[in-house]
Amino acid sequence: MAKRIAGPEIERLIQLLAKLPGLGPRSARRAALHLVKKKEALLVPLARAMDEAVEKVGVCSVCGNVDTVDPCTVCRDERRDPHVLVVVEDVSDLWALERASAISAKYHVLGGVLSPLDGVGPSDLNIASLVERCRTEDIREVILAVNATVEGQTTAHYVTDQLGHLADEGRVITVTRLAHGVPVGGELDYLDDGTLSAAMRARTKF
Repeated sequence: MAKRIAGPEIERLIQLLAKLPGLGPRSARRAALHLVKKKEALLVPLARAMDEAVEKVGVCSVCGNVDTVDPCTVCRDERRDPHVLVVVEDVSDLWALERASAISAKYHVLGGVLSPLDGVGPSDLNIASLVERCRTEDIREVILAVNATVEGQTTAHYVTDQLGHLADEGRVITVTRLAHGVPVGGELDYLDDGTLSAAMRARTKF
């Protein structure tokens, strides 16, 4: 049995930090120690910022982004092309594309990908709301900016099929996908800005 090296409050801090992406137990201990040593400069402001985030941050009811306003800042931006909708798996992908200034359009966050093995089906994703947006808004192009994984491509095909049904209602929408620069198996959040921009410019019809 491992010996306890700190009080329960610090142990709890380490346990919570270890649950963050990219932080294992060792990195979490180092981060916790750094925060505790810099209590006034880091730990106190961080605690206040997290309290404020818990109180004010929510999910955008339109696109699924996270922000302190609803609709979010992206949806409210009138300078964006209202006829182009970029579909991403997660908010981190939306932020990656925005960081790269790859395109000035509207977004829709699916909230994941189809994965039968993990029990994730169409009803678990924001696909129905995507189809409804394309039905009610003047969307002319949907860019499937999903990761180049098996699950991502399966999801892309399913979304394309669902949007294809809108043709029966007289809504013909061009569906494109990212092209050059996105490797098979790659994830958008880990790609550099130049690669993302090139992929967005070289998108192809799905």
